[in-house]
Amino acid sequence: MSDAKTPMTREERLAARLRENLKRRKAQARAMEAVAGGADATAAESPDSPETGLSNPAA
Repeated sequence: MSDAKTPMTREERLAARLRENLKRRKAQARAMEAVAGGADATAAESPDSPETGLSNPAA
């Protein structure tokens, strides 16, 4: 294959790196989703986090 011997252009190298990065990030996101399970839904309903964002809403 003579194409393998020709040097890649900057744009081609960047595109390849972006594809690799996207694949890696998707794999990480899937792994985090598998580990977290439903933790995201319960974290949003946590009583420790006030809905208004105020530290003392009664004041």
